[in-house]
Amino acid sequence: MDSTEAIVTILGLGVITLLARSFFLLPQRELPLPPIVRRALKYAPLAALVAIIVPEVVMTRGALIPTWADARLIAALAAAGWFAWRRGILGTIAVGMLVFLPLRLGLGW
Repeated sequence: MDSTEAIVTILGLGVITLLARSFFLLPQRELPLPPIVRRALKYAPLAALVAIIVPEVVMTRGALIPTWADARLIAALAAAGWFAWRRGILGTIAVGMLVFLPLRLGLGW
């Protein structure tokens, strides 16, 4: 790919990104959405977060983790337990890291 093709590609991707992000800002009035779609959109951030985090926790180098003796699994279980008990995001992150770091650094998991 020469520099002209690279510039055209970058500009094309920029235009596509601009259109995709401004799609909901262009109409003069709010777009009507069916109630089922509105309800489903409430779960979109959670679904995106799960889609990012779960593969990081249960996979390594493209394959499932073969053993339970992995710091990521234990830390994720501890963090999930904390969240179920207290319902706080900051505490969930703190508990997950407080379990993960000693297992990773101390035991080398």
